[in-house]
Amino acid sequence: MSIDRGSLVVNPNILEMEYAVRGPIPQRAAELKKQGRKIIFANIGNPQALGQVPLSYLRQVLSLVEDPAKIDRERQLKSLFEDSPHTDLQEADFISEDLLGLSEEILAASGTGMGAYTESKGMLFIREAIADFIDQRDGVGPQHGVPADAESIFLTSGASQGVYFVVDLLIADENDGIMIPIPQYPLYSAAIKKAGGAQVNYYPDEEAGWVFGREVLVDAYQKALQAGVKVKAIVVINPGNPTGAVLDAESTREVIRFAAENQLMIIADEVYQENVYGGEFLSFAKVLGKEQVPLASLHSISKGFLGECGHRGGYLEMRNPPLIEGTSLDFIDLLNKQASVSLCSSTPGQVLTYLMVKPPGENTPTYENYQAEKEQILGELHQKALMIRAAFKEMEGVDCFGKTGALYLFPRLGKLPAGTTDFDYCMALLEETGLCTVNGSGFGQKPGTQHLRVAFLPSKALLEEVLPAWIDFHQQYLAG
Repeated sequence: MSIDRGSLVVNPNILEMEYAVRGPIPQRAAELKKQGRKIIFANIGNPQALGQVPLSYLRQVLSLVEDPAKIDRERQLKSLFEDSPHTDLQEADFISEDLLGLSEEILAASGTGMGAYTESKGMLFIREAIADFIDQRDGVGPQHGVPADAESIFLTSGASQGVYFVVDLLIADENDGIMIPIPQYPLYSAAIKKAGGAQVNYYPDEEAGWVFGREVLVDAYQKALQAGVKVKAIVVINPGNPTGAVLDAESTREVIRFAAENQLMIIADEVYQENVYGGEFLSFAKVLGKEQVPLASLHSISKGFLGECGHRGGYLEMRNPPLIEGTSLDFIDLLNKQASVSLCSSTPGQVLTYLMVKPPGENTPTYENYQAEKEQILGELHQKALMIRAAFKEMEGVDCFGKTGALYLFPRLGKLPAGTTDFDYCMALLEETGLCTVNGSGFGQKPGTQHLRVAFLPSKALLEEVLPAWIDFHQQYLAG
């Protein structure tokens, strides 16, 4: 006998949300993998899923703070080794004393260990370390720059949680809008849709390397006003996702001037700040200086060279919080309220965020190995990006503009057969070669253009295998 389960009316904003990086193409890839096909998942920035080895520094400290009994055990084992050195063990087989001591310091500073709730903002000593990191990164000194404040920093379960915190507060009704770059990481369109607000698109200049001037921002803003939208913030992703473009100083200053003139908050997604491959990263906080423009900056342990996506750690820093109309509160007070409702972010994520902003000192035994692992990861990422860029040059009608940054390339597909789209191309590419990418339309793109996003995370061996197959596929696809 069948049972009528009835039907349910749900939040239409969630029903209509789209998230292309986990959309139909990756879903089809998962089906093909179940069928035994070899699939290369280049659809998402998930480094360790594609073989990136975790940093020893992070994982050794995390293992010790999660199981503190290992600290004394490690010292006892090393003592036994020193008393009986004629074994197969080497000094490098033991966790160094500087990491044992650091783990003890973290546990002592936490006060309650890894299994307890922390302050809703996150552990204070970690927020203080983040503030120091920001000041060092931006060259803040007694005569220049504005110091970061630990009380304006929130530890989050990945940068995504920080985005939702900010967007959910900004969107008060359906006419409230947030400007986002097109193409954009679909987290932003999804967050705006979920909150019930209006997405206001602005279009960086692809052929100029995805930079933009004032006219681009003014055009988007004026069109929004004419449509009855009250614009409240502007999102900037630097380095870019999906484009990989690294924003120049003039574009950064232009955003700040534009935000100041129109009383907008800047949401600066800076999770790829380590992924500039010889380029220069300039934070919005540094360029902002003493300008009284509200700024929400985001960082994460998922990207850079850490790749700790699954541990869900990151932070949100708020500067120049606006006052809340009709109350005595400001924006940070309401961020506190949101964080309180969430209780706290993951404690392993908090500790890894601490280790991200507090790498080994130059005079510690761990430093040399840490630097070698970091340089190897970043160097290989750049090499793989160059391999894929070289393959694009052998594909008719494919152009890839801008500097290499973040973990992605966003080539323009200029000669697709009539009646086909970038979605059709990416799905066919998957079926033919096993390479899973994301269609450009999933990120938004200038009308009349077609793109795809590919993460340059697969190993060089995998790329050497799949790139010739991609070139052959491309030529055959264009031939119809």
